[in-house]
Amino acid sequence: MARNTDKNSYTIIFAVIMVIVVGSLLAGIAQGLKSKITLNERFEKMQNILYAIGVNGNEGSGDITFISTDKVEEAFSKYITKQIVIQGDEVTENPEAYLIDIKKEETKAKDPNYQRRLPLFIGEKDGKTLYVVPMRGKGLWDAIWGFVAVDKSLVVQGVFFDHAGETPGLGAEIKQRYFMDDFTGEHVLDGDVFKGITVAKGNNDPINENKTDNKVDAIAGATITGDGVTAMIKKDMKMYLPYLKSLNQ
Repeated sequence: MARNTDKNSYTIIFAVIMVIVVGSLLAGIAQGLKSKITLNERFEKMQNILYAIGVNGNEGSGDITFISTDKVEEAFSKYITKQIVIQGDEVTENPEAYLIDIKKEETKAKDPNYQRRLPLFIGEKDGKTLYVVPMRGKGLWDAIWGFVAVDKSLVVQGVFFDHAGETPGLGAEIKQRYFMDDFTGEHVLDGDVFKGITVAKGNNDPINENKTDNKVDAIAGATITGDGVTAMIKKDMKMYLPYLKSLNQ
């Protein structure tokens, strides 16, 4: 006897079966790829940290080329000589500090009884000791994050920024060379006073010759994202100040 496929019940049953089958297939694929996804996330974080200290494959004036995934672990071990975790007054070495999720730490720190863990990466390049501070903030549409490398005088030696969903051609430009390169040489302090770095509209230093004004030029049409970068640097860098200032004592 022929099945009546015009019934609503048939359509509903068929849809339910397809949802179950497709859902099961996707869940299986996701589980199978989980270890590879996790590994790629680790490589990406290593690449970003190395980029901030100037270890990359850049050749042209505008390209952004990371150390390849087949070489990134070796490069990370070579250039990142120590990883530490600052937790209150306690400083401990942790070879996997780069795996600390600063978003989760920020959430946990809403509990006044929780002492937030602050990972810091110490690198050596061209005879300089560099201190890489991870940070996370809010752009126009979603999260922004980055790594800022400073020397012991708190002069920026390099940065890397990225975003989850800023507007292409506007806020998304925070991850472009012309914006990131402007931060190199900028001072985080004004004398002994912490100022951070302001992404400033109407900055009177468009080619960024003044490195002691605590400012870089803003991206046209991306005021809120720029403000987010400013707030992120001030908020997160400030937490590391006691340790970074102690380096000169």
